[in-house]
Amino acid sequence: MSANPTSPSVFQGDLPKIGIRPTIDGRLGGVRESLEDQTMGLAGRVASMIEANIRYPNGDPVKCVIAESCIGGIAEASAAEALFRRENVGVSLTVTPCWCYGSETMDMDPLRPKAVFGYNGTERPGAVYLAAALAGHTQKGVPAFGIYGRDVQEAGDENMPADVQEKILNFAQCGLAAALMRGKAYLSMGGTSMGIAGSMVDFAFWEKWLGMRVEDIDMSEFAGRMRKGQYDQAEFDKALAWVKENCPEGDDYNTEDQKRSRETLDTEWEDNVKMSLIARDLMVGNPKLVDMGLGEQALGHQAIAAGFQGQRQWTDHFPNGDFMEAILNTSFDWNGKRAPYIVATENDALNGATMLFGHLLTNTAQVFADLRTYWSPDAVSQVCDGYQLEGHASDGLLHLINSGPATLDGTGQQSAADGTPTMKPFWDISDEEVDKCLKATTWHPSVTEYFPGGGMSTRYSTLGGMPATMTRINLVDGLGPALQIAEGFTVELPTKVHDVLDQRTNPTWPTTWFAPTLKDSGVFRSTYEVMNNWGANHCVMTAGHVGHLFITLASLLRIPVYMHNVEEDRVFRPSAWNAFGTEDREAADFRACQNFGPLYGRV
Repeated sequence: MSANPTSPSVFQGDLPKIGIRPTIDGRLGGVRESLEDQTMGLAGRVASMIEANIRYPNGDPVKCVIAESCIGGIAEASAAEALFRRENVGVSLTVTPCWCYGSETMDMDPLRPKAVFGYNGTERPGAVYLAAALAGHTQKGVPAFGIYGRDVQEAGDENMPADVQEKILNFAQCGLAAALMRGKAYLSMGGTSMGIAGSMVDFAFWEKWLGMRVEDIDMSEFAGRMRKGQYDQAEFDKALAWVKENCPEGDDYNTEDQKRSRETLDTEWEDNVKMSLIARDLMVGNPKLVDMGLGEQALGHQAIAAGFQGQRQWTDHFPNGDFMEAILNTSFDWNGKRAPYIVATENDALNGATMLFGHLLTNTAQVFADLRTYWSPDAVSQVCDGYQLEGHASDGLLHLINSGPATLDGTGQQSAADGTPTMKPFWDISDEEVDKCLKATTWHPSVTEYFPGGGMSTRYSTLGGMPATMTRINLVDGLGPALQIAEGFTVELPTKVHDVLDQRTNPTWPTTWFAPTLKDSGVFRSTYEVMNNWGANHCVMTAGHVGHLFITLASLLRIPVYMHNVEEDRVFRPSAWNAFGTEDREAADFRACQNFGPLYGRV
C-alpha cells in the first residue's frame, strides 16, 4: 500500500513556515563585522536541523525562512518582519551568539509563537542578550521561550548540544501546531449528543484560544447527500471493494430477536462507506464534486477537526458513525496511507480539540475513548479467579473503551525502532503494519438496542507495553479551558482475563487497558485517584510520552494544566511564567495564563 499524501486535505499549499531571526550587535566599525559569518552560520545550522527533523502533517519537511540580513536594530527587524509576512511565517526563533540591542531586535508580533536562543559561549555575551530580550518580552506582555545550553562552548564550536536541540525542536513542533490551527475550522456535524457537555460546542474557545472558527451543518446534510448520490461514485465502488476484502465481519452479539438480516447488514455497510466519503468531503472538500455540478459542496469547510453527533437523532434511524469515525481517524484507507482526519465521536468538540493537539504534536493518529472504569487489583482478582495484576498494572487499570470507534492505529500493531508497540506518522508505517492493524480488528453488527438504525462497531484490544499519554481539555465556568495529562503505558492482559473484564461492558467496542505512571504524592499517588480526578467521561490517548509537548503547546495558547505527571525537567514554558512563581509551578501556570489571556482573545 503506497503513501498518498495528496489525499484530500487542508494541509496543502502555502503552509506556515518557521522564521529564523539572526540578531547581532549593531555596532559597525569592527564589532558587527566580526560576528556576521558566525551569526548567519548559527541561523543556517538551526534552520537545517529543524527542516531535517520536523514535518507538516502531510509528510513534507517543514520550511524555514531566514532573515535576509542579520538584525542589528529596528530597521532590519522591520525588514525581517516584512519578509516573514510575505512568506507566511507562523513561528519565529531568534538566534544569536552575542550581545544585541534587546527591545530593538525583538519579534513584536503578539500572535506568533516565539523563542530566543542565546549561544552559551563566554567570548561574546549571547546569554546576556538572551536575558535582556526575554525580560523585554515579559515586560511588554509578549511571552517568549528562552533556550540556553547547559554547558559553555567555544566560540567557533558548530556542534549543537543535545539539550539545545531538544528545546529548539520541541518549541518548533509546538509552535508549528499552533500556527497550523490558526484560521482553520472545527466542523460540528450535528449538535449536542445525549446531553454531553463537551458536545455543546463553545465558539469562544475555538476562536479565542485556538484562532479557529466553528462551522455547523445539520445531519440532514448526510441524509441528503446519501439520497442524492452526492459523492464520488467511482471512489465509493473502490472503497466498498476494499472494505469487503479488508474489514472482516465478526460475531453478531445481538439476541436472535434483535439480529438484522444479511440484506440489511449489506445495506448498512454501503451506508457506512458513503458516510465516510461524505464526512471527509464536508471537512476538506473534494474537486471531483465540481464535475457533478456541486461547486459549493466541493469546497468543504477547511476543517482540520470535526465531530459527529450521531446519538441519538441520527442513530435511531440511520447506521451509526462507528465505521466512518474509525476509518477517517486511521492513517490509511482504500486510497493508501495518509494523514488521519480528526473526527470526534458524539461531537465532543473538547475531545476533538485534544485529539487535534495530539495529532499536530506527533503527526500520528489519536485514540478517542471513554474513561470507562477503574479496575482495582482486588476487583480483578475477585472476578478472574484470583488473577493478580503486575508490572505497570500493579496498582490497577483504567479501561479506555467507547461505543464509538477508535483509530485502527490504536491496535498497537505498529512498532517503534526498539520493537515496542506505537502509532506512527503515516509515512513511517509499513504495508505489513497496515495489514496487521486490519487483521487485528473485527467489525460487528452494532447492538440494536443502542443503535436501532444499525451500523458496524469495531473490536480490538491494544497491545501492551506502548508508552502513551492520556489527555483531555475541559471547560470551567469563569476559568476557561484547562488541560489534564497522564503519561503511562498500555497493558496487555491474558485473553481469559481480558474477556471477563471486557465483556462486562460490550464485546463489540475497542479496548485499551491503560496504567498511568504514578508518583509519591498528589493525584498520581494511585491509579484510582487519576480516575477519580479526571474531568470528563472522555479522553484521548496519544502514542509516546509526550505530555511535555502538550504542556508547551498549552502555554502558547494560554491554557493552564491542572493535572500532569510529567517530570519537571521536561516542562518547557515561556520565561515569563517564572515571574508568577517558581515553587508551585502549577499555580504559576494558572496565574500566567489568566494574566496574559487567550492567545487570540485581544484581537
